[in-house]
Amino acid sequence: NLPLAIIIGIPLVTVCYVLVNIAYFTVMTPSELLSSPAVAVTFGDRVLYPVAWLVPLFVAFSTFGSANGSCFTAGRLSYVAGREGHMVKILSYISLKRYTPMPALLFNGILAIFYIMPSDINTLINYFSFAQWAFYGLTALSLIVMRFTRKEFDRPVKVPVFIAGIVALVSIYLVLAPIIDKPEWEYLYCTIFIFGGLILYFPLVYWKAKWAPKIMRPITMHLQLLMEVVPPEKTE
Repeated sequence: NLPLAIIIGIPLVTVCYVLVNIAYFTVMTPSELLSSPAVAVTFGDRVLYPVAWLVPLFVAFSTFGSANGSCFTAGRLSYVAGREGHMVKILSYISLKRYTPMPALLFNGILAIFYIMPSDINTLINYFSFAQWAFYGLTALSLIVMRFTRKEFDRPVKVPVFIAGIVALVSIYLVLAPIIDKPEWEYLYCTIFIFGGLILYFPLVYWKAKWAPKIMRPITMHLQLLMEVVPPEKTE
């Protein structure tokens, strides 16, 4: 079902986006599009005047749905990272009452609060887009490398190599194009922040420092008692 959902979903969304942009350009000139603070709202005011309020309402619904989906996916990523030993173990624990990865969800919620503190949406978008597409490109590149170096791995869903190559090329373009077009310090700060994770990765994950468990064990125990979470059951 997963490949079928991707094959149907992505072209369908692409067609919808193209049709929406055609509608925008039919009603507004390029200069009006660039000067509008919210293109969809301006479009609604001109075309759907009696019910123009539906546009911001459905935008809010879409934002809520996107945030809801992000809670599930982002929480699962932190949960798996904790389970595999790439982050602290407490993130891999689940709620004893609700059977949800509560520590991972709370962790992502705390990160989101820090992200919105600067109150500059343009800077936030630049940071997020740069980091997101950088990791998308690295993921596609790792898939290509492992296809040739780890041929023995079981692959329930096998993505064609040329698709991974296209994703990697598109990611490279989306990462480099904004920097070449308009260089800003934010991209350098974001890169330093990403590579700063290596400072923690090598001693704590790669070399498995012996002093780390002694520090984290009492912290993990107190957080476990506070949130009433337990390690997930291991099934063979």
